[in-house]
Amino acid sequence: MISVATWNINSVRLRLPIVEHYLRDEAPDVLCLQEIKCENDKFPAEALAEMGYKHQAVCGQKGYHGVATVSRLPIREISRHDWQDNGEARHIGVEIVGKDMVVENVYVPAGGDIPDREKNTKFGQKLDFLERMTRWADTVHRPTLIVGDFNIAPLESDVWSHKQLLKVVSHTPLEVETLQRFKDAHGFVDLGREFIQDPDRYFSWWSYRSPDWRKNDRGRRLDHMWASEALAKQATGHRILEEARSWEKPSDHIPLITEFDL
Repeated sequence: MISVATWNINSVRLRLPIVEHYLRDEAPDVLCLQEIKCENDKFPAEALAEMGYKHQAVCGQKGYHGVATVSRLPIREISRHDWQDNGEARHIGVEIVGKDMVVENVYVPAGGDIPDREKNTKFGQKLDFLERMTRWADTVHRPTLIVGDFNIAPLESDVWSHKQLLKVVSHTPLEVETLQRFKDAHGFVDLGREFIQDPDRYFSWWSYRSPDWRKNDRGRRLDHMWASEALAKQATGHRILEEARSWEKPSDHIPLITEFDL
């Protein structure tokens, strides 16, 4: 059995105590972090190694962005794709040594506030990022798990109000269609929705702007774990840890975890 978790941590140094809390309680074999917000030499490598996660692949950047994959199992870094095409650290790919499994860790751009590439450069960059991912997906030939903050909630049940968010970046029809093309390019299986089936409520992000996130519950499912078809058949469980949104100094995202029988 192998378990893989993903979490947009929104600054790994600031939130190291809750990362350690999560690792103690849930003990995933592999943890993929997004938005680590630090350069490689500032990543808390030693603290995580002391917890048993001594195998690490870090693609950091000063200030914003950045992804890292840490593991109790031996991993080998195999790729860093610049799907943003501007040098931002938003992807790292590893293989689990001795297992026929690749884990791709990605942080898709948020896309700004206006869903129009003519009026909002960031929205165009997000769509172009997804198109580059789609061209890459055409070349995937190994059992692959792609995880991370996709910054898109594709299904109506992935948001607190489909009607009110149709023109809000992260749930617009154009973004959903673009993400679907990526999914179809390799035939990825949405593991979250295999185990928590539509139309059941499934959120992974709640804005900091909400004074009482649990009471208002205006969430969105922005974080995903998708697998190649054969690998998806080996998934035995998937769960989220919604209570992590209430931990001290929380991320606005919560962790997801999937277990596989390899």
